[in-house]
Amino acid sequence: MGKYWNEQIECMSREDMKKLQDERLVKQVKHVWDNVPYYRKKMEEKGVTPDDIKSTDDLYKLPFLTKADLRDAYPYGLLAKPLSECVRIQSTSGTTGKRVVAFYTQNDIDLWEDCCARAITAVGGTEDDVCQVCYGYGLFTGGPGLNGGSHKVGCLTLPMSSGNTERQIQFMMDLGSTIICCTPSYAAYIGETLHEMGYKPEDNKLKAGIFGAEPWTEEMRREIEKSLGIKAYDIYGLTETSGPGVAFECEAQTGMHINEDNFIAEIIDPDTGEVLPEGSKGELVFTSITKEAFPLLRYRTRDICVLTREKCSCGRTLVKMCKPMGRSDDMMIIRGVNVFPSQIESVLIEQGYSPNYLIEVDRVNNTDTFDISVEMNADQFSDTVKDIQKKEAELVSAMKTVLGINPKVHLVSPKSIARSEGKAVRVIDKRKLI
Repeated sequence: MGKYWNEQIECMSREDMKKLQDERLVKQVKHVWDNVPYYRKKMEEKGVTPDDIKSTDDLYKLPFLTKADLRDAYPYGLLAKPLSECVRIQSTSGTTGKRVVAFYTQNDIDLWEDCCARAITAVGGTEDDVCQVCYGYGLFTGGPGLNGGSHKVGCLTLPMSSGNTERQIQFMMDLGSTIICCTPSYAAYIGETLHEMGYKPEDNKLKAGIFGAEPWTEEMRREIEKSLGIKAYDIYGLTETSGPGVAFECEAQTGMHINEDNFIAEIIDPDTGEVLPEGSKGELVFTSITKEAFPLLRYRTRDICVLTREKCSCGRTLVKMCKPMGRSDDMMIIRGVNVFPSQIESVLIEQGYSPNYLIEVDRVNNTDTFDISVEMNADQFSDTVKDIQKKEAELVSAMKTVLGINPKVHLVSPKSIARSEGKAVRVIDKRKLI
């Protein structure tokens, strides 16, 4: 039951997969030790050498990498190949406005696109399909990853990128798109727009959607499936490890299969770093065992989830991860973009405002709302309404530059944001994402 892009890998026995992972991990640790002084220093500080890593059973001995390491090593400190062998970068925003820059050799891109091809095949994609990719292109990994995977499968690929919904729908209807790839909130919006235009779900030729880059609930999945007349599938990825396709959902829709030939997954206690047994809820950690240019070992994703090896009806033996159930840090995902309060705080301080602010996030009609209330000082508060509106617009522009998305900024009177005797409450997230 089910179709596979690479049946040998996707249905490999646990014993054979472990052997493959063991070989690749040993080789990767040596590669990183020889070519990444930053990580070699971290290993030396922990008293570990490549000789100590003989199999995946020794993975726990290696030090973790975090987002802070990526920031400290920016831009080239974690590069493991000469720039002459790198053919592309992808990027996402970092915690303080510094971006995470990931490097790719041609082989890295081929492997990444292979992972995305598995995801497309898992939802029933073949060379007879028309795959509409509505993720953003450019530095964001969503568009390029699914675009490459669609090409590998042989689909007619529509590289639409995000936005311009009227054009999206025109191409979808005229060219008979059968698979759509985008954020779940955008899929919901397309469904609503189709309804407003008088279309019924059966009027389009879509059969499946691959949705990721932001949290979404099972309720939202059912709404999308009903409005578009499709089956909606989850996909997971990180720019740091390659992009979408690290894990993908199959026809069972009971979690995402991790591409274990490329990524070793662990669940750890986010407080102690201790590796937890299968079935435990904890922080997800990935080790890239095939990435050449930017190979991260034991990278802490900060996503909280559970891994399971329960037999899957699709026939794949790849371990499954559940939908992320939250974060072990303060990162929010808003409209598919990573947002940290520290980014907002840094903008406010740079613009001459006090760090007294409140972020409110909600989801209305399946679209995230993003409001920031900022206290003015006494001098700013004496400005005219027109001056205050101008300052709000300037802050929105500054936030867009750092965050990549537009919040609504509300300048409020001094002392109007409630103080706390303990840790300040900076974020109110009203979305029901679990």
